[in-house]
Order: sequence, then structure tokens, then C-alpha cells
Amino acid sequence: MLQLTAGKKAAMDRLSTKDGIIGALAIDQRGAMKKMMTALGVDATATQIEEFKSLVSEELTPFSSSILLDPEYGLPAANVRDADAGLLLAYEKTGYDASTPGRMPDLLEEWSVLALKEQGADAIKFLLYYDVDEDPAINHKKHIFIERLGSECIGEDLPFYLELLSYDATNADNASAEFAKVKPRKVNEMMKEFSKAKYKVDVLKVEVPVNMNFVEGFTDGEVVHTRAEALQFFKEQSEATHLPFIFLSAGVSAQMFQDTLVFAKEAGSTFNGVLCGRATWKNGVAPFIESGEAAAREWLQTEGKENIESLNRVVAETASSWHDKMEVI
Repeated sequence: MLQLTAGKKAAMDRLSTKDGIIGALAIDQRGAMKKMMTALGVDATATQIEEFKSLVSEELTPFSSSILLDPEYGLPAANVRDADAGLLLAYEKTGYDASTPGRMPDLLEEWSVLALKEQGADAIKFLLYYDVDEDPAINHKKHIFIERLGSECIGEDLPFYLELLSYDATNADNASAEFAKVKPRKVNEMMKEFSKAKYKVDVLKVEVPVNMNFVEGFTDGEVVHTRAEALQFFKEQSEATHLPFIFLSAGVSAQMFQDTLVFAKEAGSTFNGVLCGRATWKNGVAPFIESGEAAAREWLQTEGKENIESLNRVVAETASSWHDKMEVI
């Protein structure tokens, strides 16, 4: 059972629907956002990134329980979000240093939990890359790092959302069949680890435990997991934690993400919502870069709105309330 102070409970309520479902919009991408714009033939500027984030926030937060932004480019977007939408702010540096082993985490040097709270954050989000099979000395450093961060959030009475991304230190291709074979254990075991009380995590933001592109019935190509096996992995994921947990979209299509949520529900998953990013807004980048603000607004008001409203309908039918997993202390 998750134990929340009255302050954390109030913040969690601001980030969720009245029924305890988290329907959050994620647009804290920084390096990835630059790459998306650069791929369209422009040298993306900070102003462009800020403007696009602000457009997404202004147009789509009326349909979200909250929005996840970064303090580097996202504060203008935070200021134009819907009055009823809660605010999560990212605390990690984007990317990782590929020249050293372990994909080690790092904080934004100019920020603290207190400083993010002063910018209106209702919760702190931190992204951690984690391989359960990595050198124990590397993982120990990550454990200590997250312990410190959890304590910092306790000190400011803010919820701590920990985003976990699995990887294999011996295989750089997360899209491969080889990684798909080991992903369920890596995802579910890291959830067990960071559900321990010492980390003081309030919500886990996680991947689904399988690559659906290798699941029977979801692919025309190689099948790594039968349908029954994949259902079992989703069930085991729910059993791996007592904490509220939400799914990230991992850049898949809007339809694939929604189909995956239905599959998770069928498996008996007790996930508590989503923090969905690119699946909602990524196709709006091209109109913004190629034709400007008006074209981007039109896309967001039509296709973008439909993406998020259709997702909301699926989430309402499949997600469980985190109210059932907590008590106020």
C-alpha cells in the first residue's frame, strides 16, 4: 500500500482525474525534439522548441489530467496549460553519456526539487535507464542516486514519479528480437527493485513488459511471445509492484498504444493510467516546421485532439484507480 502525506495526496489529486486515473500528456523531450525538427531540414532553435511545446500544452491540456514538461524549454508551455491540468517537471538531463558504461543518471545542475516546486510543479519526474543484469557496482550507484532523489522529494513533500527504461548492456538494439526475448524479465524485475520503500517512489512510469511487435496476433513477422505468454507477462508486471504505475507510449503509434492498453486490461493489469507523449502529438511537428503556427494549431485541434480523446476513452475503460493502492498518513 502506498502511504502518502496529505500534501502528496493533494498533489496526486491535481495530476489525476477525480476517479484516480492519471491521463497525462508528456512533452518533456529535448534532444529527441531537436532531432524530429532537424529531420525536417531545419536547424531547430530553442524558440521553436518552446513554441511547439506551448502550442501542444495550450491545445491539448484541456483533455489531459496533467502535463509533463522540462524546465529547459517547457516553462512557457507550463504557463499556458489548462487551469485544471496538473504539472509534472522533469529533473534529469536529457540523454546519457555514451562514452562511459552504465547509462548513468544525472540531474539538471541549475535545478533542485525546491526550485521546480517554485515553478509550480505538482510532482517531480526522473528518468532512469536500468539493466537488472548490469555490473552490480553500476547498479549500486543508481540505487544510491535514486535514494537521494526520493529523499529530496520527501523534503519538499512532492510526489516522485520514477520513469524506468530497460536496456541490455550487451545488446544496443532494443528493437531486436533478441532484446524482445529478455525484456519481460528486465522490466518486471526492475519494477520490483524500485518498489522498495527505501527509494520513496510514489508512481512508476514504465514500459509495457513486451515488445508488441513480436507478439502473436500483433505482428506479421517473427513471433517471440505467444498471446498467452504475453498476457502472463502483463499479469506478472502488476504483481511486481504495490505502487501505482502508469504506461509510457515509447513512441509507438496511437493505435498500437491503445490496442496494448486493451490487451493489458485483458491480462488483469492494474495499471493506473498513462503518460503518453509522441503517440499523441508527433505528427504535429511537420505542420509546425513546414507551415507555421496556424497549421500546427489546426492539426492539434483536429488529429491531435482525436488522438488524445480516443486514448482517454480507452484509458477510462482499462485503467484502475490509484486510490485503491494508497493510504494517507
